[in-house]
Amino acid sequence: MSASASSGPFGLGCAIATPVTATGAIDLPRFTAHAQACLDGGCDSLTLFGTTGEGPSFGIAPRQAAFAAFAAAGLNAQGRLLCGVMTLTEEDALAQAETALAAGCSGLLIAPPCYFRQVSDDSLFAWFSRVIAPLAGRTRVFLYHIPSMTGVGISPALVGRLRAAFPGTVAGVKDSSGSWDNTAALLADHRDLQILVGDERQLARAVREGGSGTICGMANIVPELLQGPAKRGEDSPHIAPLIELAFTHPIIPALKAMIAHRKQDMAWRLTREPLPALSEQVVRELGTAADALLARKLAA
Repeated sequence: MSASASSGPFGLGCAIATPVTATGAIDLPRFTAHAQACLDGGCDSLTLFGTTGEGPSFGIAPRQAAFAAFAAAGLNAQGRLLCGVMTLTEEDALAQAETALAAGCSGLLIAPPCYFRQVSDDSLFAWFSRVIAPLAGRTRVFLYHIPSMTGVGISPALVGRLRAAFPGTVAGVKDSSGSWDNTAALLADHRDLQILVGDERQLARAVREGGSGTICGMANIVPELLQGPAKRGEDSPHIAPLIELAFTHPIIPALKAMIAHRKQDMAWRLTREPLPALSEQVVRELGTAADALLARKLAA
């Protein structure tokens, strides 16, 4: 095992949602205002253009516009921004990465290419190596394991090969598999890296057993409920019901609907094609159900 790439606990990272207009353009004023609200609510960092942020739907130009707006709002200071890299080609992955680094992002969340799915660890190692090599020593790389979306997994063995090839650059793994067995294997083999759990229902247990925190979607909505699980490994009985409520609909439109309800701003329900937005009626139904769950928290 190579020397640790971790620099202490990661804490509560928000996989920040990306507000869009009716034309699909990023709504920059809403984006920067929401980013500030997430930080004020206790998030330690923001990851732009991840899964919750509809990252695969945004090319270089809208990313650059978002980063410029964040810089103008003073949101790129103190290493609080990371960025998702989600694309099929090495060239596009490096373009996304360089755009993020030029904007001052302190880390990259890199997903595997996902069109060709019958691939081996050897071929994934070659792809990741060509992407990471030009970035080595310049940033932190978090390998993004989310097979439900990509259909391509990042095994603990592949993590080991990549961290050995790029010590100090491969800083950790975001495990969004939803499988405790996978998280446990990562903690067993790579505990000195930052193992981040994307499924909020398993977060507290992972932190108690050596995990470093999370990058998660629910931090857009209830960051206050995630402080204990992400930073101290404290169970919260109120997280799982909210997650299960969100999963009654396609997850990203559902999370945006919950944001829309919490902010009382229906513009937040909009998604970028090809994702379908939920109707205003569904937003109200989800919001009412979420309020009921949170009311139980207050009464507990």
